[in-house]
Amino acid sequence: MKINELLDNLTIQVSNEESTVLEKLDKTMPLSLFTEREKFVIENLVKKSLVSKVVSNTQTVVVRNDPEKS
Repeated sequence: MKINELLDNLTIQVSNEESTVLEKLDKTMPLSLFTEREKFVIENLVKKSLVSKVVSNTQTVVVRNDPEKS
């Protein structure tokens, strides 16, 4: 069995709140647009590798990691 076959079946549990924030991240967005609570949720999503934080032009932006759109 190949590693890719194992990873396809892997699911990551997300809460309702995390799911709501993920739905907002349909494109690259500046972190400053989010509330403090949403920033906390985004940090948890970063730890779960569902979202990436990128520094671009001295501004932190967040982007959703979506393997299905690749």
